[in-house]
Amino acid sequence: MIPFSVLDLSPVTAGSTPRQSFANSLDLAQHAERWGYRRYWLAEHHSMPGIASAATSVVIGHIAGGTSTIRVGAGGIMLPNHAPLVVAEQFGTLESLYPNRIDLGLGRAPGSDHMTARALRRTLASDPEEFPQDVVELMGYFDEPQPNQAVRAVPGAGLKVPLWILGSSLYGAQVAAAFGLPFSFASHFAPAQMMQAIQIYRDGFRASKQLDRPYVMLGFNVFAADTDEEARLLATSVQQAFVALRSGRPIQLQPPVPGYADQLGPHERAILADVLACSAIGSPDTVRDAIRAFVARTQADELIITCNMFDHSARLHSYEIAAHVRDSLAGGTNAGVRA
Repeated sequence: MIPFSVLDLSPVTAGSTPRQSFANSLDLAQHAERWGYRRYWLAEHHSMPGIASAATSVVIGHIAGGTSTIRVGAGGIMLPNHAPLVVAEQFGTLESLYPNRIDLGLGRAPGSDHMTARALRRTLASDPEEFPQDVVELMGYFDEPQPNQAVRAVPGAGLKVPLWILGSSLYGAQVAAAFGLPFSFASHFAPAQMMQAIQIYRDGFRASKQLDRPYVMLGFNVFAADTDEEARLLATSVQQAFVALRSGRPIQLQPPVPGYADQLGPHERAILADVLACSAIGSPDTVRDAIRAFVARTQADELIITCNMFDHSARLHSYEIAAHVRDSLAGGTNAGVRA
C-alpha cells in the first residue's frame, strides 16, 4: 500500500484555545509517528477562528522538536504572502535544527480573504507569473552559494530542503510538472479538477535534480470510528465548518450535531457533496473500501489524510484506524480491519 501522511490545520474547537490546539497537534504527531505515517504537514491560513497554524514555520518547529523520525513540513506556505528569502531562511533554520526531516510545500493562494491579504501587505493585483518566479528565486537560495553572490540565505544555502507544489486547480499541476517537483493536490476540499490536474502533471512532467519521475500526493478526508453511525456523527463538526466557511462566516470547530445533514437546505447539501467528495466516513471496513477505491481510481503515490474532529481522542482513534487500514491493504487481506 502507498504511504499515508497527516495534514493538520491545528483546529481550534469551540470553547478551547490555540494553546490547546498546539498541544493536541503535538500529541497527534507523536501518535502518527508511532503508527507509521510518513510526514506531518501543517497549513498556512490567516484570520480563521478555527485554524491555529497561521505562523506555520513556528508550529513546524514545535512538532519537529517533539518527534524524532516523522517528516514535518508545510502543506503549505502560501508564497505570495512572503519574500522567498524569508521562507528560505525559515526553512533553512528548520532543516539545520532537524536535518533530513523538513518538507516545504508551496501554494499560490493567499490563505485568507482580501481584507486579511491587505493586512499581510500582499499586492492584490496578482500576476500569475509571479508565483513561478518566486519558486525559482526560492530554489536558488537553497543552492550552493556562488562566488560574489550578493544575497544568500543563512541558514539555507546548500541545504536540500525538498520542495513541493500544492494546488487546487490546474495551474499548480502545470508549475509542478515544469519544475519537476512533487505535486500535492487539495482534493480534500477542492476535488472538482483532481483527475484533470493529475493527468496534466503526469503528462507534462520534466525530470529535475530533485525528482526523476512524477509523484502525486492527494488530500483525502477520513472520519473513522468503530461504527458507520458514530463516524457520520463525528463528521458533522467539519460539515458545519465548511458550510459556515462557504457562507462567509468561518467559525471554530463545533461539537457534533445529530441529524445535522437533515437540517440543511439544497444549497448547503450541494456544498458538502462537492467539498467532501474525496472522503471516507465510517467504520474500519467502510474506510478501507473507500480508500482502496480512491487509490485505484487515482493511482496516487501517497495520501495525505486530514481529519478535523471536535473530540481529540476521537480524532486520534480515526487516524489509528486509518493506519490499520493502510496495513491491511498492504497485506492484501480482505478481512475486517480492527483498531
